[in-house]
Amino acid sequence: MTKLVLIQVVLIVVVVAVVARLFRSNGARAQAIRRLGLLLFASFAVVSILVPKVWNRIAHLVGVGRGTDMVLYALVVAFLSFTVTTYLRFRDLETRYTRLARRLALDEAERDFPQEQTRSTQAPDSPTSGTPTA
Repeated sequence: MTKLVLIQVVLIVVVVAVVARLFRSNGARAQAIRRLGLLLFASFAVVSILVPKVWNRIAHLVGVGRGTDMVLYALVVAFLSFTVTTYLRFRDLETRYTRLARRLALDEAERDFPQEQTRSTQAPDSPTSGTPTA
């Protein structure tokens, strides 16, 4: 069996965390974490533009040979995170649209067929049901 280097452990942990995120709910906290992540990513992008050798230093710290490989690993993790986030957002929108369509269908049915609804809600022997009582 091969020896795991630090980058392999880090990448596996990040992938597991992203997949675990798939099963958690969306809320204000998740949105705040996404925004902080985006801010961190943007800050690190600016630093890496100003000091390009930072990727080489990070790569050597975690056991990767070159900074370009480290950038590739970071982009794979960022893409996976983006994919999961987009999937969760899309799934939430589908659920909302389904609920909205059902609500609209029920509201339109009540508006278009009011007599059908009143017949089903009134008791058969009630004086307003239109049937004569003896």
